[in-house]
Amino acid sequence: MTLGRLVRGLQAEGCDVEVIVPRRPDRDLTKADVALIQVPGLPIPGYDQLRFGLPASRKLKAHWRLQRPDVVHVATEGPLGWSAARAANVLGIPLVTSYHTHFDSYSGHYRAGFLRRFIANWMKSVHDRGLVTWVPSEDVRQNLLSRNYRDVRVLGRGVDTDLYGPHRRDRALRTVWGCGETTPVALYVGRLAGEKNLPLSIQAYHAMRATLPELRMVIVGDGPMRTELSAQHPEIIFTGMKSGIELAACYASAEIFLFASTTETFGNVVTEAMASGLVVMAYNYAAPGKYIQNGVSGFLAPYNESDAYLRMVEEATQRRCDWKIIGEAARAAVKDLSWESIVRSYLEQIKRLS
Repeated sequence: MTLGRLVRGLQAEGCDVEVIVPRRPDRDLTKADVALIQVPGLPIPGYDQLRFGLPASRKLKAHWRLQRPDVVHVATEGPLGWSAARAANVLGIPLVTSYHTHFDSYSGHYRAGFLRRFIANWMKSVHDRGLVTWVPSEDVRQNLLSRNYRDVRVLGRGVDTDLYGPHRRDRALRTVWGCGETTPVALYVGRLAGEKNLPLSIQAYHAMRATLPELRMVIVGDGPMRTELSAQHPEIIFTGMKSGIELAACYASAEIFLFASTTETFGNVVTEAMASGLVVMAYNYAAPGKYIQNGVSGFLAPYNESDAYLRMVEEATQRRCDWKIIGEAARAAVKDLSWESIVRSYLEQIKRLS
């Protein structure tokens, strides 16, 4: 989502953009709205619809010798990202990178904690090849600086308030969910994976039902935990992945957003939920920590303290009569986060670096 916004924003500013992607059999190149360079790739375990790219230094060097870019931006630290960084360095092309995901911290959720240091060192080696590493929040910047990353800068995130907003509320969708007009709905949007701390979000939902027995929960997204979670919680509605207006309607047709993840670098879903007028309940870091005023435009709990998170949810439940006002304050807090300003800031910095 973030990279797509950046690409479209650069095109709108008159830039020629090429995107290097792993080859996928279901990709229709005739429908692509940007120039794509495809390289070999393999499915990501647990996410068959997603692929990671294999090293492609030789192909990229040959292509870039014929059509030299002004700058190369590496946005993933996998084999493809590493090979692109190496190719850019060899050819003397200015290289920048962006850090999107704490992949090293994910290892503990997949019984691979012993690989955490290796993954962290690998990621740093990719970013160290660039002139600058962009991160989405000050939390992440401080984290990377403490690990001796060099030039780390914050490049914020926007939110499309035309797409995401209360105007997308859909009575027919709520009927499909089995909800009346006044039935409160708790929502989660994102990957269904161990690093998202979904069991705590679901525990919070059940705790809220002690006070609000009519509360329903809807989970939007897919991932390796979907089968297990849907079997364990038949009372929860699992919609699968949604995008565009369908996703916006899911946000706007709920009342609250339960988000207990502790591994975000930013959390675009939080600002999307806020733009939709939802009452967000999250930990105090990344996007929630920056844009939510506790008790005014949402609710915050101290980072990674599950008992405090559940107490916060209980407080929010007791304040149900304030949800509408809090949701309005949430939308107001993010209404000026335009992607256009983010893209222009990126371009200005790129021009100075190259």
